[in-house]
Amino acid sequence: MNIAVYCGSAAGNDIAYSKAAELIGKWIAKEGHTLVYGGGNVGLMGVVANTVMENGGDVIGVIPNILFIREQRHNGIKNIIDTKSMSERRDKMIELADAFIALPGGPGTLDEISEIIMMLRIRELDCPCVLFNTNDFYNPLRELLHNMVSAEFSSQEDMDKLLFSDDMAKVADFINHYPGKKNA
Repeated sequence: MNIAVYCGSAAGNDIAYSKAAELIGKWIAKEGHTLVYGGGNVGLMGVVANTVMENGGDVIGVIPNILFIREQRHNGIKNIIDTKSMSERRDKMIELADAFIALPGGPGTLDEISEIIMMLRIRELDCPCVLFNTNDFYNPLRELLHNMVSAEFSSQEDMDKLLFSDDMAKVADFINHYPGKKNA
């Protein structure tokens, strides 16, 4: 299974974020999955990619032709796909992935995982989506999504397609036993 991981190109201000990236990377490699990620060598992106490779796993990097981002390109990855833009990168990662995990990150991570949440809602995708909730990082987003349900802009069925957790056993179970399939 190809697992897309969205995460920060920075490491954040707490070692717990890097530890979470290592945990996800080890799990991906141990389970024989392939990491699909943004192609960088810095921040949580570098941690998760390096951890997968150090544990014998496969990695696919997808990186846009934007100077600022290309300077962060991970040269240790054999399978890297170049795209013309961020939107092309998002599309390619979605095309390649069977499941999606968001580790903590910035606006880019939020943009990417929000697109997956929206695609699940409109049934363009039917696959596991995990917000790895290290230090309750995604609690404000979970609250916002619950507010959307309460205000009837979304449904509980939409929320049930998401898992907010930092418990690796729950994450693995959610991904491995998700009832849907990637493309509806």
